[in-house]
Amino acid sequence: MSSATLSRSTTPSATPAGAAAQPRGAVLAPSLMARSAPSGTDLAVVRWVESIAALTQPEEIVWCNGSPQEWDSLVHLMVTQGTLIQLNPEHRPYSFLARSDPHDVARVEDRTFICSETEEASGPTNNWADPAEMRTTLLGLFAGSMHGRTMYVVPFSMGPVGSPLARLGVQVTDSPYVVASTAIMTRMGSAALAQIEATTKWVPAIHSVGVPLAPGQADVSWPCNTTKYISHFPETREIWSYGSAYGGNALLAKKAFALRIASTMALEEGWLAEHMLILKVTNPRGRAFHVVAAFPSACGKTNLAMLKATVPGWTVETIGDDIAWLHPAADGTLRAINPEAGFFGVAPGTSMSTNATAMETMWGNTIFTNVALRDDGDVWWEGMTKHAPDHLIDWQGKDWSPDAGTPAAHPNSRFTVAARQCPTISDDWEDPRGVVVDAIVFGGRRATNVPLVVEARDWEHGVFLGATVSSEQTAAAEGTVGELRRDPFAMLPFCGYNMADYFAHWLDVGQKLRPGGRMPRIFQVNWFRKDADGSFLWPGFGENSRVLAWILERVDGQRAAIDGPLGLTPTPSGLSLEGLGLRAGDLEKLFEVDRESWLAEVDSTEEFFAGFDGKVPEELNRQLAMLRARLVAVPE
Repeated sequence: MSSATLSRSTTPSATPAGAAAQPRGAVLAPSLMARSAPSGTDLAVVRWVESIAALTQPEEIVWCNGSPQEWDSLVHLMVTQGTLIQLNPEHRPYSFLARSDPHDVARVEDRTFICSETEEASGPTNNWADPAEMRTTLLGLFAGSMHGRTMYVVPFSMGPVGSPLARLGVQVTDSPYVVASTAIMTRMGSAALAQIEATTKWVPAIHSVGVPLAPGQADVSWPCNTTKYISHFPETREIWSYGSAYGGNALLAKKAFALRIASTMALEEGWLAEHMLILKVTNPRGRAFHVVAAFPSACGKTNLAMLKATVPGWTVETIGDDIAWLHPAADGTLRAINPEAGFFGVAPGTSMSTNATAMETMWGNTIFTNVALRDDGDVWWEGMTKHAPDHLIDWQGKDWSPDAGTPAAHPNSRFTVAARQCPTISDDWEDPRGVVVDAIVFGGRRATNVPLVVEARDWEHGVFLGATVSSEQTAAAEGTVGELRRDPFAMLPFCGYNMADYFAHWLDVGQKLRPGGRMPRIFQVNWFRKDADGSFLWPGFGENSRVLAWILERVDGQRAAIDGPLGLTPTPSGLSLEGLGLRAGDLEKLFEVDRESWLAEVDSTEEFFAGFDGKVPEELNRQLAMLRARLVAVPE
């Protein structure tokens, strides 16, 4: 790589508070000491980079500027090294395929730690580790971990550069794959670095694949280590990741920063960092609404984020597909930004019938990871077409045919693509002020009990709905198939502090919003309710726009509702069902409330709340008691 496209440097000399201490006797290589950071770089950033370089001992340091030329140099390097395969430009212009190590294919939740100063601050749903002990472990692992490699310094902005709602970070990494992916997923480079001044708070993120190279030692196409740590230090806002080069383990701006660390920042600063998509929905009268929605995995989140409405006159546009930062504004509204700049989506199951918008977004300029390679140089994955090709090269580089007995693409294979390529991207997706939120939606995958749509009576009831989100397991790898998995607010793996305190924070944020004005209304949805024969009662996909239409007509004061034991539901004529072809009785089954099943669920929720050692806010216990009382009053 030429110095014209990448600004190379070493780092200076002091170690700021909270940074890794420089190992005794560590000396930077002369070639590193001879170079300097980009002109105007904040001294604290420079000193921090120097401290990490002294610890990890890279051969070279590159300060990334985020230019197209830099990205081109990175992918050229990775093609040369065998990390990337360039796809046929006739089918997929300027796109690439990466194959990871078979042992480095997904987030490693059991190796993900919250290193808060007390275990109580982390809470019962997180893996807690003593911060002092974890630092000792990490310093030992990172010592010399970048020998023979380049250390890239990657400054980035989460949210539009310069937005008052954005936050800044700097990641160092020895993986060019991580740099290229971060360039897609964030606003990365010189403009972000220039935002960091002496008084600016920024998140330091340290990443290494953990595979140092001896002089003359050949590298592998996907270096990683069997030892893995993804450690978060909420009090100092640091992230340390070791051993993996895959996804959220290594792209530290994503789940690690934008949710785990950002949620603790949000607690301190009075906002919310949420695992939510953001939509702009316009009704036939031309009124635009903004909706945020939280769904656990395997619940159709990406499909909803890129929904094509089937209801005449309604249009849906995309603002974000995964993460939303929600800020109470001075006027009493709740404003949302998408802190990301790209999509890191699951490929299997994505097709022109399930998510045409995603397929159209991936026309080119995309990095695919662990999908299959077609003989014509394009990609394929399960569910992409009705029938598999007769021959493929699978995600491990082996010949594959439909009778192979193994998937051609890994079930967690991914696509990484810029959000600006999305054909339904909204014109306000980068509004630095954020968009005003009109509705908040929670959903899960439930074959029974949970109705198609329920509206909360008020903010407190809505927080209760969010706190009790659950889904049924869909794969044996997740646990017992059909077993209920609690996932409050779809944040169970991503909340960086005690979830009982998180529930209380949601209640507190509601006190800052303006009731009666544009205070968001809260809803719960369930696309996955089944009949006794196991068939889905609701068609889902684009037809979910019919539910969105009812939700937003409720916000607009255009629809009545029935007050039932669970909340407010549509009247018999409230949903647009024309042309849907529901079977006789299906609509009633979609909203049926089975008294005994729900009383058992109340008992289960009470047990779940008890696991927080008395810290669950009294408001939510009151909501649970009120639900029990309403259910008891339902005739048997």
